[in-house]
Amino acid sequence: MQKDIDIKISPKQASSVGSIKEISAVSLGISVNEITAIRILRRSIDARQRNILVNLKIRVYIGENEAEIQFCPIHYPDVSGCPQAIVVGCGPAGLFAALQLIEQGIRPVVVERGKNVRDRKHDTALITTSGVVNPESNYCFGEGGAGTYSDGKLYTRSKKRGDVEKILHLFCQFGASTDILIDAHPHIGTDKLPAIIENMRKQIEKSGGKVHFETRMDNLLVENGEVKGIETNTGKCLRGKVILATGHSARDVYYMLHKRQIKIEAKGLAVGVRVEHPAHLIDQIQYHSREGRGKYLSAAEYSFVIQSGGRGIYSFCMCPGGIIVPAASGEKQTIVNGMSPSNRGTRWSNSGVVVEVHPGDFPEYARYDELAMLKFQEDIEKQTWLHGGKSQTAPAQRMYDFVNNKKSESLPQSSYAPGIVSSPLHEWLPEFIHTRLQDAFKQIGERYSGYLTNNALLLAIESRTSSPVRILRDKDTLEHPEIKGLYPCGEGAGYAGGIVSAAMDGEHCARALAVDIFSNPT
Repeated sequence: MQKDIDIKISPKQASSVGSIKEISAVSLGISVNEITAIRILRRSIDARQRNILVNLKIRVYIGENEAEIQFCPIHYPDVSGCPQAIVVGCGPAGLFAALQLIEQGIRPVVVERGKNVRDRKHDTALITTSGVVNPESNYCFGEGGAGTYSDGKLYTRSKKRGDVEKILHLFCQFGASTDILIDAHPHIGTDKLPAIIENMRKQIEKSGGKVHFETRMDNLLVENGEVKGIETNTGKCLRGKVILATGHSARDVYYMLHKRQIKIEAKGLAVGVRVEHPAHLIDQIQYHSREGRGKYLSAAEYSFVIQSGGRGIYSFCMCPGGIIVPAASGEKQTIVNGMSPSNRGTRWSNSGVVVEVHPGDFPEYARYDELAMLKFQEDIEKQTWLHGGKSQTAPAQRMYDFVNNKKSESLPQSSYAPGIVSSPLHEWLPEFIHTRLQDAFKQIGERYSGYLTNNALLLAIESRTSSPVRILRDKDTLEHPEIKGLYPCGEGAGYAGGIVSAAMDGEHCARALAVDIFSNPT
């Protein structure tokens, strides 16, 4: 017999299987000896009060053994001789689109401008040690996409867009811990994710698909209003319908589409800074204790949304126990991002804090039409590069100094390996952005005592929160409204915002493409 129950217990009790069994037995009114096994179905921390509790949903097995399989694997057939489709981009949208194509009986041919996940590590290390950015292989481009080296958080609010559980189960099938099936905010970690991404690619190849690395799509092959394939930088042309999953930093794709008058539109985004606190301080604030997280809790997270001057200011990609990394994808850019290892064990915690920006907020860019927000993004990244000393050194300022319009005379140690330089962010960030950030930090400081402090550091610029362009598509067929056979997909097309939502969008596009192929065979 199996029974599901919900319990609230202390962090210490939650760390002990014996304690969970005893509390479950009391809740069910049975002897602890009658319980043959337990399984945690869901786990979250309730830190709203000083008395921290762990919420657990437990499946209690009474007189029977726990089922061994904790995730539902997918069987992938051999599609070697099946119809072919092209997937441009090997991030979460592209990878899950390719896997879904195989499920649908279609052979995916994936092209990725960057390197495989192992060789890519050399290029990301080079950015840190020498400031040299390989424009084709970096934190944004390469196997796994930007998410590979951006923490591996799997939490999404986009539950209406697709089957979140399936995405999580697939991650487990390819090597992720089954803990992601139970945690309220599942997280894999940058140290674990590369191997999982590699396993996905191996499955694509095992099923007869093909993955081409260091192969950039330079153009679409369009005949009579229909995509027939792509041209690549290698000189090869690949034929088939196209899922365009190039990520939010592939600016050359937007320029190519604009030049060819393929419909796109300017899209709002969010721009701000990456905020870094000592992890122990965030633990103290969130867990209401001088001791911080103590022995039984994980590094604390935070999340907020503030209104100021008619715009939302919000925390973004919070990385407890993490580090800040350089996310430039080209020359004369300085961009920062955050990530965490699986143990979330560093002595810093960081988060993006960003201001919503709409196309109409900066009328001086209106002349660029559909590329207005892209041009704005490019300019602010170049400004950051100039203020950072024309390298990957990041301009930085203590939080309290920033709020009080004062340049920091000294800076605390940071996790950002390329280095930081003191800079008056309040003077050169656009007024639209810096005044709203200042107001937000004051509001958060009132809400969370200790958050507004000169022990916190602001690094610029956090600008790659989403795509500055939306590539149009039909809401039913998911095809571009003017170009048949072209399926704009994921974050780069403006339809997702994170690993899980991008993966779900990849699956959606693959299913739509399959309907088209098998309904209209050529």
